[in-house]
Amino acid sequence: ADVIGAEDLPPVRHSAPRPPDRSRSAAMSLNPLCPPSAPFFGFMGAAAALVFANLGAAYGTAKSGVGISSMGVLKPDLVMKSIIPVIMAGVLGIYGLIIAVIIGNGVIPSEGGAPQYSLFQGFAHLAGGLACGLSGLAAGIAIGIVGDAGVRASAHQPKLYVGMVLILIFAEALGLYGLIVGLILTSKQSSCTVAE
Repeated sequence: ADVIGAEDLPPVRHSAPRPPDRSRSAAMSLNPLCPPSAPFFGFMGAAAALVFANLGAAYGTAKSGVGISSMGVLKPDLVMKSIIPVIMAGVLGIYGLIIAVIIGNGVIPSEGGAPQYSLFQGFAHLAGGLACGLSGLAAGIAIGIVGDAGVRASAHQPKLYVGMVLILIFAEALGLYGLIVGLILTSKQSSCTVAE
């Protein structure tokens, strides 16, 4: 049997190391101001604004609608006059829709693998969405309870109607406060560039 010596083996060719891809390394380097998880907070703010505001609007509409329906059995001519709580509860959903659309348009996708949406903006959008949504939820609960009892009472005593409307206006103002603060918070801007 022939013994193969080391001199008979083909030479081993060592390939030169591949130079690192600078574009990929630049994209993979994480900017602490703009982590990949920042858009999560922005989208959660948009969802929170719409969901909580619609919860308040739905509760206010349902609760006051029950009172209007039971009152309309005895006095159907007062139904259209007592529809104000339902309208004011529905406006709360519009507040949440406005903030959700603003936040949704404010979340900027990455360009070339580099994040463009900062963590500061994500927290600001989350806070704005929660401020508007939870304020709308509280206002909807207040409108529903006042609307239910108010339309029943005003059917027996018409002088209570003006007082009921005033209470509903101040309850609606709670949602308006959340909308104003939400607009201020969603207007906050922050850059992803790190100062040298």
